Amino acid sequence: MKAEFFQIWVFLAQSPLLWLTLTVLVYLGALWLYRKSGLNPLVNPVLISVAAIVTVLLLTRTPYPQYFDGAKFVHFLIGPATVALAIPLYNQLERLKRMGLPIGIALFSGCITAIISAVGIGWLLGATPETLRSLAPKSSTMPIAMGVAERIGGLPSLAAVAVAVTGISGAIMARSVFNLLKIADPAVRGFAVGVASHAIGTARALQVHEQAGAFSALAMALNGIATALLVPLLLALL
Repeated sequence: MKAEFFQIWVFLAQSPLLWLTLTVLVYLGALWLYRKSGLNPLVNPVLISVAAIVTVLLLTRTPYPQYFDGAKFVHFLIGPATVALAIPLYNQLERLKRMGLPIGIALFSGCITAIISAVGIGWLLGATPETLRSLAPKSSTMPIAMGVAERIGGLPSLAAVAVAVTGISGAIMARSVFNLLKIADPAVRGFAVGVASHAIGTARALQVHEQAGAFSALAMALNGIATALLVPLLLALL
């Protein structure tokens, strides 16, 4: 029976459609759990999905390139999904015009803090220079973080992990931190999440409030640019 199952699995695993279907079904299941929990940030659908898919890959000893070959269509959709974030942002255009200076200050402060804190904590814990360079761009979106890390001598794969952990952590903890600090403005909450937790935080912000999602999308885009410019400069100074 085990031999027959293994043969069936080997056959199915060769089909890219298997991994695409698995990714979609796992995320839909995680999203169902998230909604059933009343949108509890601890039941983060991205975290659950990643854990479930990694478990399947480990149990079946499936190489990541083989999985990605099937699931790359989901990766392709990241581009259109990111562009679509401009729609809620356009609806907030008038307020954006009035908040130009505060947004600029918040962006610069948040970007600097994210870079210095990551490098500083890593340095205190004895991380190697290569690891520090990989951690520095952790609060930008994954493509930018991986590109920056590679350019400055870090490890793109480690940068990708740091980005994922940062995004998931921010999505889970943001609401509690804002409530503790008594920050209620959706625009402020959204912008802070976008700077600190990029796309994963933005997805969470969109689920909570449209205005928060719009400002989070803006922060994510601006912080990606700021990180690409400031990381090499700050590392040279540090």
